[in-house]
Amino acid sequence: MILVRAKVHISGRVQGVWFRQSTKDTAQQHAVTGWCRNNPDGTVEAVFEGAETAVKAVLDWCKKGPELAHVDDLQIEWADPTGEFEIFQIR
Repeated sequence: MILVRAKVHISGRVQGVWFRQSTKDTAQQHAVTGWCRNNPDGTVEAVFEGAETAVKAVLDWCKKGPELAHVDDLQIEWADPTGEFEIFQIR
């Protein structure tokens, strides 16, 4: 199993639409750890760590998000996993 880390920056209508909670639920379903948070500029930022296929599944979900969201852009930075997370949390 290949482990990966992805840091993402998501823009669009992504705040006030249950994006963070839905991201947490999706990450937990795929056994992905990390965190997500709202940024003051209206974007959402997240870090995902886990099996490559699981992280990619969460990233695919993030391209659309929950029902009320509208994702305009998803920027991904790949890095080596650090193993620093035990769970996925909202910050």
